[in-house]
Amino acid sequence: MINDKLPKIWYGGDYNPEQWDAPVWAEDERMFKLAGIDVATINVFSWALIQPSEDTYDFSGLDELMDRLYNNGTYVCLATSTGAHPAWMAHRYPEVTRVDVQGRKRKFGGRHNSNPNSPVYRKFAAKLAGKLAERYKDHPGLVAWHISNEYGGYDYSEQSEAAFRVWLKNRYGSLDALNKAWNTRFWGHTFYDWEEIVVPNELSEEWNGNRTNFQGISLDYRRFMSHSLLECYKLEYNAIKEHSTNVPVTTNLMGFYPELDYFEWAKHMDVVSWDNYPSLDTPVSHTAMTHDLMRGLKNGQPFMLMEQTPSQQNWQPYNSLKRPGVMRLWSYQAVARGADTVLFFQLRRSIGACEKYHGAVIEHVGHEHTRVFRECAELGRELELLGDQLLDARSAAQIGIIYDWENRWALDLSSGPSVALDYVNEVHKYYDALYQQNIEADMIGVEEDLSKYKIVIAPVLYMIKPGFAEKVEAFVKAGGTFVTTYFSGIVNENDLVTVGGYPGELRKVLGIWAEEIDALLPGMSNEIVMSKEWGALNRTYPCDLLCDLIHAESAEVLAEYGADFYKGMPALTVNRFGEGKAYYVATSPDAAFLQGFLWNLCAEKEIQPLVSAPEGIESVQRVKDGVSYLFLLNHKEGELSADIGSAERTDLLTGKTFSGTAVVPGRGVLILSDKN
Repeated sequence: MINDKLPKIWYGGDYNPEQWDAPVWAEDERMFKLAGIDVATINVFSWALIQPSEDTYDFSGLDELMDRLYNNGTYVCLATSTGAHPAWMAHRYPEVTRVDVQGRKRKFGGRHNSNPNSPVYRKFAAKLAGKLAERYKDHPGLVAWHISNEYGGYDYSEQSEAAFRVWLKNRYGSLDALNKAWNTRFWGHTFYDWEEIVVPNELSEEWNGNRTNFQGISLDYRRFMSHSLLECYKLEYNAIKEHSTNVPVTTNLMGFYPELDYFEWAKHMDVVSWDNYPSLDTPVSHTAMTHDLMRGLKNGQPFMLMEQTPSQQNWQPYNSLKRPGVMRLWSYQAVARGADTVLFFQLRRSIGACEKYHGAVIEHVGHEHTRVFRECAELGRELELLGDQLLDARSAAQIGIIYDWENRWALDLSSGPSVALDYVNEVHKYYDALYQQNIEADMIGVEEDLSKYKIVIAPVLYMIKPGFAEKVEAFVKAGGTFVTTYFSGIVNENDLVTVGGYPGELRKVLGIWAEEIDALLPGMSNEIVMSKEWGALNRTYPCDLLCDLIHAESAEVLAEYGADFYKGMPALTVNRFGEGKAYYVATSPDAAFLQGFLWNLCAEKEIQPLVSAPEGIESVQRVKDGVSYLFLLNHKEGELSADIGSAERTDLLTGKTFSGTAVVPGRGVLILSDKN
């Protein structure tokens, strides 16, 4: 568990009492008890209050708040406040504010406006984290440390430019190696002095976000900025650990946020935490996939749901309310997929500035007689009832789906073949095909041990990092099933093409080579024509986006293209390699094809769906101490039934027993234990 001071699923969220006067605090405490709130995340943006000047610290208000919460039965996730530096710091030390991608120097304002390579910012941030840890390390209410808040955003200042050159020296060792890695003979970019290298922004190589003249330098700058922000986090982490060794440290991530390599970040986090803000129309399978990714960052270790809204956001184009029951349903979706906490932003609504219309447990009306509060209080009661039964339960998935941030950066920066190619969407297509059939999958990184899985899927794995092809070959030789797709195996870690025929280093295990890639315009499509009926695949299926023109070497052709000048060329192949198989899907198929394809692979590997259920039922299994907990979540308004098998199971929330058919109320949840 995260901290044995609180052996249950934590319930609470961000709390900003500094925005209110003392009479409101007592009312908050009363309502926290009514709602079952037992954890408050505090001090997230209080740097200006606790450090009013360079040499002055004032912890009196925080001392009082820590004591008051603990005495009221509320534990504390204590943030370091470093997500927004004070105005005095920007005024006295202008270097601490960022320079944007267009080369404009920022003034004080907003948040995440701190230059991560500013020695001044780093000094003050680490010093503050250390002082907080020294002061509160033994406070009985402290259960977790929360560093900064939602790290993100790049900087293009002179400090970052100088630090980038140092980072490059450490990475490449020499300018000759750098020039080779970046292919700088293209367009006369050869560098003869480290000082000649400038940041790749809109004054040099980039424009319109991910458009760049030189993929090598832009890719490395993304690596460097992720590293720079991580170094800021690590400075605070180390400052805390000097004093507080036994309290877990985290920072809140943001799912598929593009700018930071979260697999690298997770190595330095005691527990992963993240903020979940789907829209009303976000596919529930996409939210499920994001939870699974957060669980996968630390090899299946449970995570903290650090933020979600009880009702609505304020920053999306259309800030819809969560319909009755949806907050509870989505909270249990997080728990089902690995969350050991259910925390909100925010506990009480602000009255001013840009988050005053962001939902909260306590609404602007200020009392408990609201729909949102009633739903929150009911969920708090249930989480108290569950106790520690689900804490540290793990996934038992036999399928791994690979996701890699550096691969995403390289794809986003790639000049072609199609602006419609979206890495996250293509990964989600494969995840969703399993999700719709109630078959579980883990989201994993390229460093994960593949041998724990029967099937590994790597959609659009454009970049092949050193050693990964050999890892895939070993996995397949030992009997595993590997699946990859069009536009995979194209480049190495420096975004240089592997010559000799796509898919490069994966050519041997896949038994194919590709000579061309056709990009289809919006509205255009081709066909996947099965060579013969194969299990659930028995007809012709549409495909679009990209079509690889491939030749089978040792691979068997399972399907061909049905149209255009490459009609009859392979669209789906399988290569027997050692004891296993490697499949290549040469285009982007529709959902029906992917469901049939993955159903066939699961049947071959004897992977069964968790339940038989109609669309709308989400099934998830977590296992702890030999006990299986089957979550059934109904995302429809009306009740739905699922076939759970003949074994008797008991619902942890109601005590009712089920076997055979389980009826799940509209937007309802069952947590079925097989413990006798």
